[in-house]
Amino acid sequence: MFEFLVSAEQVKANLGNADWLILDVRHDLADHQAGRRAYEQGHIPGAVFLDHEADLAAPKTGLNGRHPLPSRQDLAQLLQKQGLRDGMQVVVYDAQASLFASHMWWMLRWLGHPQVAILDGGWQAWQGLEGPEDSGPAQAVQATTDLSVPAQPAMPTVKTEQILKNLTTPVFTVLDARAAERYRGDVEPMDPVAGHIPDALNRSHLNNLGEQGRFKSAEQLRQEFISVLGKTPAEQVVHQCGSGITACHNLFAMELAGLSGSSIYPGSWSEWVSDASRPVARS
Repeated sequence: MFEFLVSAEQVKANLGNADWLILDVRHDLADHQAGRRAYEQGHIPGAVFLDHEADLAAPKTGLNGRHPLPSRQDLAQLLQKQGLRDGMQVVVYDAQASLFASHMWWMLRWLGHPQVAILDGGWQAWQGLEGPEDSGPAQAVQATTDLSVPAQPAMPTVKTEQILKNLTTPVFTVLDARAAERYRGDVEPMDPVAGHIPDALNRSHLNNLGEQGRFKSAEQLRQEFISVLGKTPAEQVVHQCGSGITACHNLFAMELAGLSGSSIYPGSWSEWVSDASRPVARS
């Protein structure tokens, strides 16, 4: 089973494998219909499309960020409708540097399904292989009820209250995955307030990738994260970004590098700034 990365060649060799489920999570934060349009224009045969706004986020309240996590029960029901069952190999892909694929990878791991891997290089790698494509809307799939959901999530999360408490009683290090200019507060294209959580460190998720949008080697990633985090153990790292998506890219890269056990702040910056009383740093 694959639990981190899978190549386009390996996916092609398993097309039609009833024990594999391929999820297309292409998306565009500036155009929420772009992913579905792209899927209908062409996708890996048998792939199921999931929308990051309509399918993979809970209702927004204005206080819970731009991509609130659904409940694990709701996520399990959604994936059962797509045919997911225990023991299946899941492959996820997108067309934007594995940004949304890493979020889907994390959500499946959080749910308790460890057999999930990212198509390294994404849709571009599939096209580079000249792999076959289907087009048109998604076809109906056979739903299943054979999916176990452990009582406790396999991937830890932290809440805003814990981030606030950490400012005065530090027990973990926050790592911001946004671009440096957003972290500094120079620009803010997505949220109403610019800046970052006080004391947070910064490492853009794009630093995790090498040539052709593929992930760097585990050893290179390990050394690069250690250079940012120093001696802070992975278990004391909390990943944050704009809305909890690119944070998963950094967490995935750390897990790939053997730096396991870090957490996600799902609401991230968009939830943090929904309350003007929370402090903001700029630098």
